[in-house]
Amino acid sequence: CSSDLMKVSFYESVAEHDLKFAVIISRYLKQWVFCKHKQRKTFEIPGGHRENGESIEACARRELYEETGAVTYTLERFCDYGVVEKTGSKESFGTIFYAEIEKMADLPDSEIEKIFLSKELPECWTYPEIQPYMIDEYKRRRGS
Repeated sequence: CSSDLMKVSFYESVAEHDLKFAVIISRYLKQWVFCKHKQRKTFEIPGGHRENGESIEACARRELYEETGAVTYTLERFCDYGVVEKTGSKESFGTIFYAEIEKMADLPDSEIEKIFLSKELPECWTYPEIQPYMIDEYKRRRGS
């Protein structure tokens, strides 16, 4: 398992032009959806970098499809977040979405090797100092 030495904070709203990432906390068949990158042994929440000219929601929809094969789903913007490396770097911002996936197609050819469905959270996270806290924040705000 890796360790990133980062800190995550949650915000109600960050300026759209500052949002660089979309992360999509996803459920399918009453289970959490995680991705395993081809070059890593760890698991992560679907998501990725926003492309030039792309809205943060369009980024979330593209990443969700590319990393899970989700084709039918509801998508809800949940909250914004910021990440700072403990070395004192500038804070980077993104948006957390929640997706309830109804239908998945085959996983597109991408950097993702496979998806992992689980009722429990994984033990080995790609971003252990960020993503488990995103799910904790989701659960806290939803009261679950």
